Amino acid sequence: MLHLSFTRWSQAVLLIVALLLPLGMGPYWIHVGAIAWYYALLAASWALLAGYAGQFSFAHVAFAALGGYASALCAGQLGFSLPVAIITAILLAAVIGALIGALVLRLSGPYLALFTLAISEIFRLMLVAEEDVTRGMLGLPVPGLFTGKSDIPYYYLGLALVVLALVAMNGLLATRVGLFLRAIREDEGAARASGVDTTRYKILVFVVTSVIAAIAGIYYGHFIGILTPNIAILPEMGLVIAMAVIGGIESLPGAVIGAVVVFLLSETLRSYGEWRFVLMGLALILVQRFAQNGLFPVLESLGRRRQERRAAIPSVGGPSNG
Repeated sequence: MLHLSFTRWSQAVLLIVALLLPLGMGPYWIHVGAIAWYYALLAASWALLAGYAGQFSFAHVAFAALGGYASALCAGQLGFSLPVAIITAILLAAVIGALIGALVLRLSGPYLALFTLAISEIFRLMLVAEEDVTRGMLGLPVPGLFTGKSDIPYYYLGLALVVLALVAMNGLLATRVGLFLRAIREDEGAARASGVDTTRYKILVFVVTSVIAAIAGIYYGHFIGILTPNIAILPEMGLVIAMAVIGGIESLPGAVIGAVVVFLLSETLRSYGEWRFVLMGLALILVQRFAQNGLFPVLESLGRRRQERRAAIPSVGGPSNG
């Protein structure tokens, strides 16, 4: 009960801080913060797939690209209204996620990683090659969601998407599906022997995380205003994985915090050029050495111990019985 109260308290404080940050930031950092929510969506959904279900996929950024490009093409070339274009892109991501999940999720370990890596790279090459449709490396223009030049509406939209995604994923984990996913992660063979339809639940979590990744890509594309195939390159996937691992691969809020901290730190270190990637790599090594479950679970543990110590201290100067 104490742990639960601390977790809710800490998340509520972080949410309030996120809501108030634009009041004290300039336009540049508001823009950076809005992009950070894109990475937070990717990192948290990948943490659900890998940290809770044990499915190590490299196709996450490909689904972000799929969502962004599909929404842009539906709105721009097919003449759909923005709401219809966005819904179409989300449904397309769900269908393709289910098809790919049924194809590759009978695999596990390095075979799953290699197959999803191949799928992601094939999709990226298609975006480069089909210049008549995607404009290749020139970039595909994407209509904005809001009028005006301020990035504040996108910042709060991104924050709302992150909160809704966390609520949805935590809701999923609170059901029997969450128990089955953890069982699959711990020992898929034992889960199957116990009567769990492992393929069905692996496909389910793959579809859920693919949809969230697509929503992230839709948000990013309409915010930035242009999409290129670089959204799906392997280093982007590596960055998302690093964010989830640093924050806490088995903690959805931790993955969000890891994404925000890593992206903001990367922007702060931009003046160091390529050396900032070396520094980020060192940070990842240190986290894996001293906090294998990520930074957020460590902070939660420290806060919980502090609360326990305070609860154990008897009150001084209380009323006496006499």
